[in-house]
Amino acid sequence: MDFTLTSEQRALSDSVARFCERNYTGAARNALINTDIGFSRENWKSFAELGWLGAALSEAEGGFGGGAVENALIMERFGRSLVLEPFLISSIHGLQTLLGTEPTQRRSEMVEAILSGEMLLSVAHSEPASRGDLYQCETMAQKIGPNWTISGHKSVVLGAPSASKLLVSARVDEGIALFLIDPAAVGVVMRPYRTLDNHRAADIWFDAVEAELLADPSSAPSAIQRGFEHALLGVCAEAVGAMDVAISTTRDYLKTRQQFGIPIGNFQALQHRMADMFVEYELSRSILYAGMAAMDRNCSERAKMIAAMKSFISSAALFVGRNAVQLHGGIGVTEEYVISHYYRRLFVISAQFGNESYYLLQMAKNPVPFWTSEVERGGTEAIIIVDKL
Repeated sequence: MDFTLTSEQRALSDSVARFCERNYTGAARNALINTDIGFSRENWKSFAELGWLGAALSEAEGGFGGGAVENALIMERFGRSLVLEPFLISSIHGLQTLLGTEPTQRRSEMVEAILSGEMLLSVAHSEPASRGDLYQCETMAQKIGPNWTISGHKSVVLGAPSASKLLVSARVDEGIALFLIDPAAVGVVMRPYRTLDNHRAADIWFDAVEAELLADPSSAPSAIQRGFEHALLGVCAEAVGAMDVAISTTRDYLKTRQQFGIPIGNFQALQHRMADMFVEYELSRSILYAGMAAMDRNCSERAKMIAAMKSFISSAALFVGRNAVQLHGGIGVTEEYVISHYYRRLFVISAQFGNESYYLLQMAKNPVPFWTSEVERGGTEAIIIVDKL
């Protein structure tokens, strides 16, 4: 299989790298962390002008003819600089979930608004009791005449504090549907907070909130799954980029930090530790490529590969992040030193959308990954993903 990038893909990756080098210095990032929204609207506007928000969409969908690979290239570069803008949340998870719904004029208008940078879309699907299960949904929707109202509780909704619209899942008589809600609507109570990795999220309560139906139960589950899989690929690409910088930063530190009159990088035990970290990083990059290749396969095969990818990269992210901090010593846990920020992002990524143990457990319980449809779960092929890792 040929993993050589096209000239357009290389140009995209290079343009993201140049932008991050110019705009995401340590001081600039720290300044953004302390703003009210936690990122730069100007940067987001630049993302739209450069075409990154639509880089992964086909021309028929209003994009530039790309796909999941383009999103992965962007996210890997973002991971290297710990970019704070909600690209993963809005332009991958939100946009891909939206594109999984039935084509309508309303959907086209929303896609255009997202690509232009005017709309930030946040997916409100996770609930306290769901623990990653895509089909666990207790939020209820009720139809009163021609209108819908939603009541329930969504937890850890990433990007919600700055979202223009919320894409909310709710249960109806026939199953799970998707609705569009204005965060400022009457009946919405939002508790925003800063996450461990300095991103923004919120817990949200809905009390008979007016909602617009976007997808009924015939298409909503597949749309949720599509957005989920694209988000998993994006967050794994981000982890690979962050691991690369964490390793290189640690290597440079070991070359300069001295003990007993010599750089500590000369000690064989630390060299072995660095070698182990590098192996985890290289294996993560390889399985990321496998995940990107699987995006064009059928639902069952794609889900299996993405589960393997996230399980392995969750483990590798923790290993690399923890060792990077430990090899730095006390300075590694300080807010002022960059490696602590990389560790915190890798720590969050390891659990975001499900951690290693979760995927292994679910794959051991179910022949087909837990988020596929009930029809596909009925297969007899047994997959023990531990053997493949």
